[in-house]
Amino acid sequence: MKDTENKKICVVGGGPAGMMAAGTAILYGADVTLFEGTDRLGKKLAITGKGRCNVTNRTTSEKFLENVINNPRFLYAALSEFDTEDTVAFFESLDVPLKTERGNRVFPTSDKAKDIVDAMRKYSQSAKVIFKKVTKISALDNCKFAVMAGGATDIFDSVIIATGGKSYPLTGSDGSGYRLAESLGHSVTKLSPSLVPIESPADVCKRMQGLSLKNVSITVKDGTGAKIYADFGEMMFTHFGVTGPMILSASSHLRGYDISKLTLSIDLKPALDEKTLDNRLLSDFKAKSNKDFINALGDLLPSKMIEPFISVTGIDSKKKVNVITKEERRIILDCLKNFEIPLSCFRPIEEAIITSGGINVKEIKPSTMESKLHPGLFFAGEILDVDAYTGGFNLQIAFSTGYLAGKSSALTEL
Repeated sequence: MKDTENKKICVVGGGPAGMMAAGTAILYGADVTLFEGTDRLGKKLAITGKGRCNVTNRTTSEKFLENVINNPRFLYAALSEFDTEDTVAFFESLDVPLKTERGNRVFPTSDKAKDIVDAMRKYSQSAKVIFKKVTKISALDNCKFAVMAGGATDIFDSVIIATGGKSYPLTGSDGSGYRLAESLGHSVTKLSPSLVPIESPADVCKRMQGLSLKNVSITVKDGTGAKIYADFGEMMFTHFGVTGPMILSASSHLRGYDISKLTLSIDLKPALDEKTLDNRLLSDFKAKSNKDFINALGDLLPSKMIEPFISVTGIDSKKKVNVITKEERRIILDCLKNFEIPLSCFRPIEEAIITSGGINVKEIKPSTMESKLHPGLFFAGEILDVDAYTGGFNLQIAFSTGYLAGKSSALTEL
Protein backbone atom coordinates (compact mmCIF):
# COMPACT_ATOMS: atom_id res chain seq x y z
CA MET A 1 0.00 0.00 0.00
CA LYS A 2 1.26 3.45 -0.87
CA ASP A 3 1.65 6.19 1.70
CA THR A 4 -1.85 7.50 2.43
CA GLU A 5 -0.48 10.82 3.72
CA ASN A 6 -0.26 12.04 0.14
CA LYS A 7 -3.57 10.60 -0.99
CA LYS A 8 -5.90 13.37 -2.13
CA ILE A 9 -9.55 12.77 -1.34
CA CYS A 10 -12.50 14.93 -2.31
CA VAL A 11 -15.67 14.84 -0.21
CA VAL A 12 -18.73 16.33 -1.88
CA GLY A 13 -21.28 17.47 0.70
CA GLY A 14 -20.84 19.01 4.13
CA GLY A 15 -23.64 17.27 6.01
CA PRO A 16 -23.30 14.61 8.72
CA ALA A 17 -22.12 11.87 6.33
CA GLY A 18 -19.73 14.21 4.52
CA MET A 19 -18.17 15.63 7.67
CA MET A 20 -17.86 12.16 9.18
CA ALA A 21 -16.22 10.88 5.98
CA ALA A 22 -13.84 13.85 5.81
CA GLY A 23 -12.76 13.62 9.44
CA THR A 24 -12.27 9.86 9.26
CA ALA A 25 -10.25 10.02 6.04
CA ILE A 26 -8.01 12.62 7.71
CA LEU A 27 -7.73 10.35 10.76
CA TYR A 28 -6.36 7.63 8.45
CA GLY A 29 -3.81 9.95 6.89
CA ALA A 30 -5.46 11.39 3.80
CA ASP A 31 -5.34 14.94 2.47
CA VAL A 32 -9.01 15.95 2.28
CA THR A 33 -10.86 18.71 0.46
CA LEU A 34 -14.50 19.13 1.45
CA PHE A 35 -16.86 20.86 -0.99
CA GLU A 36 -20.12 22.30 0.34
CA GLY A 37 -22.59 24.04 -1.95
CA THR A 38 -24.16 26.26 0.75
CA ASP A 39 -22.55 28.89 2.96
CA ARG A 40 -21.81 26.60 5.92
CA LEU A 41 -21.32 23.01 7.02
CA GLY A 42 -24.13 21.07 8.70
CA LYS A 43 -26.96 23.34 7.61
CA LYS A 44 -29.61 20.60 7.56
CA LEU A 45 -28.13 18.90 10.63
CA ALA A 46 -28.70 22.11 12.59
CA ILE A 47 -32.49 21.92 12.17
CA THR A 48 -33.02 18.20 12.76
CA GLY A 49 -35.19 17.06 15.64
CA LYS A 50 -36.77 20.51 15.98
CA GLY A 51 -33.31 21.89 16.63
CA ARG A 52 -32.48 19.22 19.23
CA CYS A 53 -30.83 16.66 16.91
CA ASN A 54 -31.69 13.01 17.56
CA VAL A 55 -28.20 11.66 16.81
CA THR A 56 -28.87 7.93 17.07
CA ASN A 57 -31.07 5.22 18.52
CA ARG A 58 -29.35 3.31 21.31
CA THR A 59 -30.44 -0.19 20.43
CA THR A 60 -28.89 -3.40 19.16
CA SER A 61 -27.81 -3.67 15.55
CA GLU A 62 -30.51 -6.30 15.01
CA LYS A 63 -33.25 -4.00 16.31
CA PHE A 64 -31.71 -1.10 14.43
CA LEU A 65 -31.94 -2.92 11.11
CA GLU A 66 -35.60 -3.76 11.78
CA ASN A 67 -36.22 -0.02 11.57
CA VAL A 68 -34.51 0.34 8.20
CA ILE A 69 -37.10 0.37 5.41
CA ASN A 70 -34.98 0.02 2.28
CA ASN A 71 -32.04 -2.39 1.95
CA PRO A 72 -31.25 -3.06 5.63
CA ARG A 73 -28.83 -5.89 4.84
CA PHE A 74 -26.66 -3.46 2.89
CA LEU A 75 -25.85 -1.74 6.21
CA TYR A 76 -24.46 -4.75 8.10
CA ALA A 77 -20.83 -3.88 7.40
CA ALA A 78 -21.23 -0.16 8.04
CA LEU A 79 -22.96 -0.76 11.38
CA SER A 80 -20.35 -3.34 12.34
CA GLU A 81 -17.65 -0.76 11.64
CA PHE A 82 -19.36 2.12 13.44
CA ASP A 83 -22.46 1.31 15.49
CA THR A 84 -24.75 3.26 17.81
CA GLU A 85 -22.44 2.90 20.80
CA ASP A 86 -19.57 4.18 18.67
CA THR A 87 -21.67 7.24 17.87
CA VAL A 88 -22.33 7.88 21.56
CA ALA A 89 -18.64 7.50 22.40
CA PHE A 90 -17.69 9.65 19.40
CA PHE A 91 -19.69 12.69 20.51
CA GLU A 92 -18.79 12.32 24.15
CA SER A 93 -15.10 12.26 23.13
CA LEU A 94 -15.77 15.61 21.46
CA ASP A 95 -17.16 17.00 24.74
CA VAL A 96 -20.83 16.65 23.80
CA PRO A 97 -22.63 14.78 26.61
CA LEU A 98 -25.67 12.83 25.46
CA LYS A 99 -28.89 11.59 27.03
CA THR A 100 -31.25 8.76 26.10
CA GLU A 101 -34.98 9.42 26.00
CA ARG A 102 -38.15 7.44 25.28
CA GLY A 103 -37.75 4.92 22.49
CA ASN A 104 -33.96 4.80 22.94
CA ARG A 105 -33.61 8.15 21.16
CA VAL A 106 -30.33 9.88 21.90
CA PHE A 107 -30.02 13.68 22.10
CA PRO A 108 -27.33 16.10 23.25
CA THR A 109 -27.89 16.86 26.94
CA SER A 110 -28.08 20.52 26.03
CA ASP A 111 -30.99 19.87 23.61
CA LYS A 112 -29.05 21.96 21.08
CA ALA A 113 -28.35 20.63 17.60
CA LYS A 114 -25.67 23.32 17.36
CA ASP A 115 -23.50 21.30 19.75
CA ILE A 116 -23.63 18.32 17.37
CA VAL A 117 -22.88 20.52 14.35
CA ASP A 118 -19.94 22.15 16.15
CA ALA A 119 -18.57 18.72 17.10
CA MET A 120 -18.77 17.50 13.50
CA ARG A 121 -17.08 20.65 12.26
CA LYS A 122 -14.36 20.16 14.84
CA TYR A 123 -13.86 16.55 13.74
CA SER A 124 -13.43 17.59 10.11
CA GLN A 125 -11.60 20.86 10.77
CA SER A 126 -8.34 19.69 9.21
CA ALA A 127 -10.03 19.39 5.82
CA LYS A 128 -9.68 22.15 3.28
CA VAL A 129 -13.26 23.44 3.00
CA ILE A 130 -14.46 25.07 -0.22
CA PHE A 131 -17.95 26.56 -0.20
CA LYS A 132 -18.70 25.95 -3.84
CA LYS A 133 -21.06 23.55 -5.58
CA VAL A 134 -19.46 20.66 -7.44
CA THR A 135 -20.88 20.75 -10.96
CA LYS A 136 -19.00 17.92 -12.61
CA ILE A 137 -16.97 14.83 -11.73
CA SER A 138 -15.06 12.97 -14.43
CA ALA A 139 -13.37 9.60 -14.05
CA LEU A 140 -9.92 9.77 -15.65
CA ASP A 141 -8.00 6.94 -17.32
CA ASN A 142 -5.41 6.82 -14.52
CA CYS A 143 -8.10 5.97 -11.92
CA LYS A 144 -8.16 9.54 -10.70
CA PHE A 145 -11.04 12.01 -10.75
CA ALA A 146 -11.39 15.53 -12.08
CA VAL A 147 -13.70 17.58 -9.89
CA MET A 148 -15.09 20.88 -11.13
CA ALA A 149 -16.49 23.51 -8.77
CA GLY A 150 -16.92 27.22 -9.34
CA GLY A 151 -15.29 26.98 -12.75
CA ALA A 152 -12.06 25.50 -11.33
CA THR A 153 -11.00 21.88 -11.71
CA ASP A 154 -8.79 19.82 -9.39
CA ILE A 155 -7.59 16.23 -9.56
CA PHE A 156 -8.18 13.74 -6.74
CA ASP A 157 -7.28 10.12 -6.05
CA SER A 158 -10.72 9.36 -4.56
CA VAL A 159 -14.11 11.00 -4.35
CA ILE A 160 -16.82 10.53 -1.71
CA ILE A 161 -20.27 11.76 -2.73
CA ALA A 162 -22.34 12.60 0.35
CA THR A 163 -24.68 15.29 -0.91
CA GLY A 164 -27.83 14.10 0.82
CA GLY A 165 -31.18 13.53 -0.86
CA LYS A 166 -33.74 15.84 -2.40
CA SER A 167 -35.48 17.08 0.73
CA TYR A 168 -34.96 20.56 2.18
CA PRO A 169 -33.19 21.92 -0.93
CA LEU A 170 -32.35 25.23 0.77
CA THR A 171 -30.04 23.31 3.11
CA GLY A 172 -28.12 21.86 0.16
CA SER A 173 -30.04 18.60 -0.30
CA ASP A 174 -31.25 19.54 -3.76
CA GLY A 175 -30.72 16.27 -5.62
CA SER A 176 -27.52 17.43 -7.36
CA GLY A 177 -25.63 14.39 -6.08
CA TYR A 178 -27.90 12.08 -8.06
CA ARG A 179 -26.98 13.90 -11.26
CA LEU A 180 -23.26 13.61 -10.47
CA ALA A 181 -23.66 9.88 -9.83
CA GLU A 182 -25.67 9.32 -13.00
CA SER A 183 -23.02 11.11 -15.05
CA LEU A 184 -20.60 8.47 -13.78
CA GLY A 185 -22.89 5.62 -14.85
CA HIS A 186 -24.71 4.96 -11.59
CA SER A 187 -28.46 4.41 -11.52
CA VAL A 188 -30.89 6.10 -9.16
CA THR A 189 -33.98 4.31 -7.86
CA LYS A 190 -37.37 6.02 -7.66
CA LEU A 191 -37.27 9.03 -5.32
CA SER A 192 -40.17 9.70 -2.95
CA PRO A 193 -40.71 11.54 0.35
CA SER A 194 -40.05 9.68 3.58
CA LEU A 195 -40.83 11.06 7.03
CA VAL A 196 -43.08 13.73 5.58
CA PRO A 197 -46.13 15.70 6.80
CA ILE A 198 -49.56 14.73 5.49
CA GLU A 199 -52.24 16.98 4.03
CA SER A 200 -55.91 16.93 5.00
CA PRO A 201 -58.95 18.60 3.42
CA ALA A 202 -60.45 19.12 6.89
CA ASP A 203 -60.99 22.78 7.81
CA VAL A 204 -60.41 21.98 11.49
CA CYS A 205 -56.69 21.47 10.85
CA LYS A 206 -56.28 25.00 9.57
CA ARG A 207 -58.31 26.31 12.51
CA MET A 208 -55.96 24.52 14.92
CA GLN A 209 -52.69 25.23 13.07
CA GLY A 210 -49.72 25.45 15.41
CA LEU A 211 -51.40 23.35 18.10
CA SER A 212 -49.29 20.46 19.38
CA LEU A 213 -50.90 17.48 21.06
CA LYS A 214 -48.76 15.43 23.45
CA ASN A 215 -49.43 12.01 24.94
CA VAL A 216 -52.17 11.18 22.47
CA SER A 217 -52.55 8.04 20.40
CA ILE A 218 -53.30 7.82 16.70
CA THR A 219 -54.68 5.12 14.43
CA VAL A 220 -54.68 5.27 10.65
CA LYS A 221 -57.59 3.38 9.10
CA ASP A 222 -58.52 2.47 5.55
CA GLY A 223 -61.95 2.83 3.94
CA THR A 224 -63.21 -0.34 5.61
CA GLY A 225 -62.15 0.82 9.06
CA ALA A 226 -59.25 -1.62 9.21
CA LYS A 227 -56.27 -0.39 11.23
CA ILE A 228 -53.10 0.19 9.21
CA TYR A 229 -50.87 1.96 11.71
CA ALA A 230 -50.99 3.03 15.36
CA ASP A 231 -48.69 5.09 17.56
CA PHE A 232 -48.51 7.09 20.79
CA GLY A 233 -46.76 10.40 21.31
CA GLU A 234 -46.81 13.88 19.82
CA MET A 235 -48.31 15.47 16.73
CA MET A 236 -49.18 18.94 15.45
CA PHE A 237 -51.84 20.58 13.30
CA THR A 238 -50.82 22.85 10.43
CA HIS A 239 -52.57 25.01 7.83
CA PHE A 240 -52.37 22.09 5.37
CA GLY A 241 -52.98 19.11 7.66
CA VAL A 242 -50.88 17.28 10.25
CA THR A 243 -47.22 16.82 11.13
CA GLY A 244 -45.03 15.99 14.13
CA PRO A 245 -43.11 12.86 15.21
CA MET A 246 -46.03 10.41 15.04
CA ILE A 247 -47.20 11.69 11.65
CA LEU A 248 -43.70 11.54 10.17
CA SER A 249 -43.34 7.96 11.40
CA ALA A 250 -46.77 7.07 10.02
CA SER A 251 -45.86 8.45 6.59
CA SER A 252 -43.12 5.85 6.20
CA HIS A 253 -45.57 3.06 6.99
CA LEU A 254 -48.18 4.35 4.55
CA ARG A 255 -46.16 3.98 1.36
CA GLY A 256 -48.11 2.14 -1.28
CA TYR A 257 -51.47 3.22 0.10
CA ASP A 258 -53.86 5.66 -1.54
CA ILE A 259 -53.62 8.32 1.15
CA SER A 260 -56.86 9.96 0.04
CA LYS A 261 -58.75 6.88 1.19
CA LEU A 262 -57.24 6.86 4.68
CA THR A 263 -58.46 8.46 7.90
CA LEU A 264 -56.44 9.56 10.92
CA SER A 265 -58.19 8.81 14.22
CA ILE A 266 -56.86 10.60 17.33
CA ASP A 267 -57.55 9.36 20.83
CA LEU A 268 -57.27 12.58 22.83
CA LYS A 269 -57.52 10.76 26.16
CA PRO A 270 -55.75 7.40 25.70
CA ALA A 271 -55.14 6.97 29.44
CA LEU A 272 -58.90 6.87 30.14
CA ASP A 273 -61.33 4.19 29.04
CA GLU A 274 -64.79 5.30 27.91
CA LYS A 275 -66.48 4.62 31.25
CA THR A 276 -63.88 6.60 33.21
CA LEU A 277 -63.98 9.40 30.66
CA ASP A 278 -67.78 9.50 30.81
CA ASN A 279 -67.62 9.85 34.59
CA ARG A 280 -65.09 12.66 34.11
CA LEU A 281 -67.47 14.41 31.70
CA LEU A 282 -70.39 14.07 34.11
CA SER A 283 -68.26 15.49 36.92
CA ASP A 284 -67.07 18.44 34.81
CA PHE A 285 -70.57 19.19 33.57
CA LYS A 286 -71.99 19.03 37.10
CA ALA A 287 -69.38 21.50 38.32
CA LYS A 288 -70.15 23.83 35.39
CA SER A 289 -73.88 23.12 35.06
CA ASN A 290 -74.86 26.72 34.33
CA LYS A 291 -72.16 27.31 31.75
CA ASP A 292 -72.41 27.14 27.98
CA PHE A 293 -70.94 24.04 26.35
CA ILE A 294 -68.12 26.10 24.83
CA ASN A 295 -67.03 27.19 28.32
CA ALA A 296 -67.13 23.73 29.88
CA LEU A 297 -64.31 21.95 28.08
CA GLY A 298 -61.31 23.95 29.34
CA ASP A 299 -60.17 21.15 31.67
CA LEU A 300 -60.36 18.53 28.92
CA LEU A 301 -59.00 20.22 25.80
CA PRO A 302 -56.45 22.87 24.80
CA SER A 303 -58.22 26.21 24.29
CA LYS A 304 -57.33 26.33 20.59
CA MET A 305 -59.08 23.01 20.05
CA ILE A 306 -62.36 23.73 21.80
CA GLU A 307 -64.26 25.51 19.01
CA PRO A 308 -63.14 23.11 16.23
CA PHE A 309 -63.94 20.14 18.49
CA ILE A 310 -67.44 21.45 19.17
CA SER A 311 -68.04 21.99 15.45
CA VAL A 312 -67.22 18.32 14.87
CA THR A 313 -69.70 17.20 17.54
CA GLY A 314 -72.47 19.23 15.91
CA ILE A 315 -73.72 20.35 19.33
CA ASP A 316 -74.73 24.00 19.82
CA SER A 317 -71.78 25.73 21.49
CA LYS A 318 -74.17 27.95 23.47
CA LYS A 319 -76.13 25.06 24.87
CA LYS A 320 -76.07 24.86 28.68
CA VAL A 321 -74.24 21.74 29.81
CA ASN A 322 -77.02 20.90 32.29
CA VAL A 323 -79.34 20.13 29.37
CA ILE A 324 -76.90 18.16 27.24
CA THR A 325 -78.51 14.79 26.57
CA LYS A 326 -77.08 11.35 27.14
CA GLU A 327 -76.91 10.87 23.37
CA GLU A 328 -75.01 14.14 22.94
CA ARG A 329 -72.63 13.08 25.69
CA ARG A 330 -72.07 9.86 23.75
CA ILE A 331 -71.10 11.96 20.69
CA ILE A 332 -68.67 14.01 22.81
CA LEU A 333 -67.10 10.83 24.19
CA ASP A 334 -66.73 9.40 20.71
CA CYS A 335 -65.00 12.58 19.49
CA LEU A 336 -62.62 12.54 22.46
CA LYS A 337 -61.66 8.92 21.81
CA ASN A 338 -61.96 8.99 18.02
CA PHE A 339 -61.33 12.49 16.64
CA GLU A 340 -61.18 11.81 12.92
CA ILE A 341 -59.17 13.69 10.32
CA PRO A 342 -59.51 12.67 6.64
CA LEU A 343 -56.18 12.51 4.80
CA SER A 344 -55.49 13.49 1.20
CA CYS A 345 -51.80 13.27 0.22
CA PHE A 346 -48.18 13.54 1.34
CA ARG A 347 -46.50 16.92 1.27
CA PRO A 348 -43.87 17.42 -1.49
CA ILE A 349 -40.51 15.66 -1.29
CA GLU A 350 -38.86 19.04 -0.68
CA GLU A 351 -40.55 19.08 2.75
CA ALA A 352 -39.63 15.52 3.70
CA ILE A 353 -37.10 14.89 6.45
CA ILE A 354 -35.60 12.06 4.41
CA THR A 355 -35.62 11.05 0.75
CA SER A 356 -36.61 7.47 0.03
CA GLY A 357 -34.69 6.03 -2.91
CA GLY A 358 -31.26 6.96 -4.20
CA ILE A 359 -28.11 5.39 -5.60
CA ASN A 360 -28.78 1.73 -6.34
CA VAL A 361 -26.93 -0.17 -3.61
CA LYS A 362 -26.38 -3.12 -5.96
CA GLU A 363 -23.74 -0.93 -7.60
CA ILE A 364 -21.89 -0.32 -4.31
CA LYS A 365 -19.68 -2.60 -2.22
CA PRO A 366 -21.32 -2.78 1.23
CA SER A 367 -18.00 -3.62 2.90
CA THR A 368 -16.39 -0.33 1.82
CA MET A 369 -19.08 1.95 0.30
CA GLU A 370 -17.00 1.95 -2.89
CA SER A 371 -18.54 2.01 -6.33
CA LYS A 372 -18.43 -1.24 -8.27
CA LEU A 373 -18.25 0.83 -11.46
CA HIS A 374 -15.38 3.18 -10.58
CA PRO A 375 -12.63 2.20 -8.10
CA GLY A 376 -11.94 5.17 -5.86
CA LEU A 377 -15.52 6.50 -5.97
CA PHE A 378 -17.47 6.19 -2.72
CA PHE A 379 -20.94 7.10 -1.46
CA ALA A 380 -22.28 7.87 2.02
CA GLY A 381 -25.45 9.01 3.72
CA GLU A 382 -28.89 9.87 2.43
CA ILE A 383 -27.85 9.76 -1.24
CA LEU A 384 -27.91 5.96 -0.93
CA ASP A 385 -31.12 3.98 -1.43
CA VAL A 386 -31.29 3.31 2.31
CA ASP A 387 -33.71 5.00 4.69
CA ALA A 388 -35.32 4.28 8.03
CA TYR A 389 -38.10 5.29 10.37
CA THR A 390 -37.79 8.34 12.59
CA GLY A 391 -35.95 8.05 15.89
CA GLY A 392 -32.26 8.67 15.16
CA PHE A 393 -31.87 5.82 12.68
CA ASN A 394 -31.24 7.96 9.61
CA LEU A 395 -28.50 10.03 11.22
CA GLN A 396 -26.83 6.84 12.43
CA ILE A 397 -26.88 5.59 8.83
CA ALA A 398 -25.15 8.81 7.81
CA PHE A 399 -22.50 8.42 10.51
CA SER A 400 -21.90 4.71 9.85
CA THR A 401 -21.67 4.95 6.06
CA GLY A 402 -19.68 8.18 6.30
CA TYR A 403 -17.16 6.60 8.65
CA LEU A 404 -16.80 3.50 6.49
CA ALA A 405 -16.45 5.52 3.27
CA GLY A 406 -13.88 7.82 4.86
CA LYS A 407 -11.78 4.98 6.24
CA SER A 408 -12.03 2.86 3.10
CA SER A 409 -11.13 5.72 0.77
CA ALA A 410 -8.04 6.56 2.81
CA LEU A 411 -6.81 2.97 3.10
CA THR A 412 -7.56 1.80 -0.45
CA GLU A 413 -4.38 1.48 -2.51
CA LEU A 414 -3.78 4.02 -5.22
